[in-house]
Amino acid sequence: MLASKPAGRNATVIKYDILTALGTHALALDKGKQRLVLRFMTLITARYNWTRDELAVGQREMARMWHVDERTVKREMAKLRALGWLVVKRQGSRGRVSEYGINLERILSDTQSIWAAVGPDFEQRLSGDDAKPSNVVPLPISSPAPAPDLSDGSEWSLTKGLMHAEDPASYASWIQSLTRQGRAGGRLTLMAPSRFHATYVMAHLVPRLLAACRDVDSDVSEIVVLS
Repeated sequence: MLASKPAGRNATVIKYDILTALGTHALALDKGKQRLVLRFMTLITARYNWTRDELAVGQREMARMWHVDERTVKREMAKLRALGWLVVKRQGSRGRVSEYGINLERILSDTQSIWAAVGPDFEQRLSGDDAKPSNVVPLPISSPAPAPDLSDGSEWSLTKGLMHAEDPASYASWIQSLTRQGRAGGRLTLMAPSRFHATYVMAHLVPRLLAACRDVDSDVSEIVVLS
């Protein structure tokens, strides 16, 4: 597969190949997911620094670029982080915007199924078959738990997606089995499979869950876990 950072004399071709992979991948999705990928591609073409692997743009600017409100920007950025396509390099604070990196390896992995649709030359370039020694057997890559379904767009689904992308071990052990019980104002109530599970999450993980949830919905002020 391609190097994680396009460089050298073929850098321009590689950049176009990545955008082509994203665009072709989007066209195979439903309209909501297509819109998310299109917004991501717009960020890449408008603001991404390929050399430094840096994407630094404020929510207000993204909202203007995407023709949406800032609440929608927060949710869409959370989805991109949950997919593993965006990685937080520096959290914004005191008037400074957050800085993100782009996980090109994850993007290539997620779009690999559509490479052949573009053409055999495209598939060969992205897979790097021409440079891969014949005696190398790739090791399978496994995830501790499957990624959560984000299709309902709820604050808890997106929070689970963020935790899966950023801390897969904790997600698999403690977060995956938590279900959304309900929401009353700023209070989000979750249900755990056992009292011990609920007690552990409340004692050790709630601050992180609340921070991730507020990245998606700033109106959430409290998370309670019951059993």
